[in-house]
Amino acid sequence: MKVEDILRKKGTRIGMVRINETVATALRLMKAENTGALVVKDVCRTEGNTVVGVISERDVVRALVDRGPGILEQAVSALMTRDPYCCSPSDPVRHVLSLMDEHGIRHVPVLEGSTLVGVVSVRDLIRRQLEDMQADDIAPVAAAASDGWDFPVVANQ
Repeated sequence: MKVEDILRKKGTRIGMVRINETVATALRLMKAENTGALVVKDVCRTEGNTVVGVISERDVVRALVDRGPGILEQAVSALMTRDPYCCSPSDPVRHVLSLMDEHGIRHVPVLEGSTLVGVVSVRDLIRRQLEDMQADDIAPVAAAASDGWDFPVVANQ
């Protein structure tokens, strides 16, 4: 399975925040998007929209513990992970899982060349795995039914 398969099923909506927005704004966006991380973009007139990092709930929680609530008014750039690990749509899902495991991350931006086309999260991968398991569970029942087997139905009383 490829990353593009996950994106096709999930859609390509991407939660993003600008580099100079406050951490509090980023948290409000995460809540609105129901996500644990946002891609951080730098809007430059010469370069267009450029992915410069990722900010996650984990980044914020660690900063709150280390530096206190004042971080909420700091710019996203103070907490974000710069130069995040990324993948391409044609990468195998196994590669993304390896990145997540090796680097302790849960969100991987998907780039086609230098264009951001999506984000794959550990939640997306779990959801896809559960769908595959469900399909595997249904297949034997469907095959048996098509073979003419008749299963008795017992009502609960």
